[in-house]
Amino acid sequence: MLEFSKYHALGNDYLVVESDRWNDALTPDTIRRICHRNFGIGSDGILVRLPSPVGEHFRLRIWNLDGTEAEKSGNGLRIFARYLWDQQSVGSEPFAVTTLGGTVGCHVTEQGRSVTVEMGEVSFHSERIPVQGPPREVLKETLVSGDRAFEYSAATIGNPHCVLLRDRISAEEARSLGPVIEMEPRFPNRTNVQFVEVRDRHNIAVEIWERGAGYTLASGSSSCAAASVVVRLGLCESPLTVHQPGGALSIKIDERFRARMTGPVCKVADGILYGESLQGIAEKSAFA
Repeated sequence: MLEFSKYHALGNDYLVVESDRWNDALTPDTIRRICHRNFGIGSDGILVRLPSPVGEHFRLRIWNLDGTEAEKSGNGLRIFARYLWDQQSVGSEPFAVTTLGGTVGCHVTEQGRSVTVEMGEVSFHSERIPVQGPPREVLKETLVSGDRAFEYSAATIGNPHCVLLRDRISAEEARSLGPVIEMEPRFPNRTNVQFVEVRDRHNIAVEIWERGAGYTLASGSSSCAAASVVVRLGLCESPLTVHQPGGALSIKIDERFRARMTGPVCKVADGILYGESLQGIAEKSAFA
């Protein structure tokens, strides 16, 4: 039996687990089964709290529902911060969390219901994202999919993003084009994809295809990337409200393109995963 907690951030849901309790249970196959909406608990991914010495940064690993590992997740970081607050591991003071995509600052407010994350600096440089081709800022370039050409910009905030500006956005377009663009050869590490509609100088709407997870109701890192691109192109100015199907996030972009994200978190449940749900996938020893 393995304990977990489940949270969602604007409909983007994650399980949170302690690494020392789950031992070797998390393999790509078991992650896919656990996250399955019919055969498992159901989630967009799994957040694993790693051991960290007292007084040092909290450490987090982020697994997508397809069993791949993510460098960073804005919604995942907000959820992890709320989990730490619920566990009384943090209080009202800011604290740091280290991920594969870098170390960020978190601050839990409103009795855990709102979290601010200093997401770090957004870069548009091809070497850092990465995007194939000569070293450059990847802004307003052309991408061809089938018989259609799209203008896109790319960015990284510790994980890769491809931002397409559209006159009107739709879930249907995100679902149809997202998986194709995610696997585009120019993105050697694959990419998250945002379809962005500018509403005014301080408001944008976004539909998101998330690398390793698919269509999602909300994404924090995608919101930061989309907000940074429209500011960089002079279409908007900080602060911005990023409207997604799951709700809105507040994003601030400073003069160095450092992004600060604030948004809600909701606790859903605490529970226990039974080994029989993974029968035929996980070794019995993982559940000893």
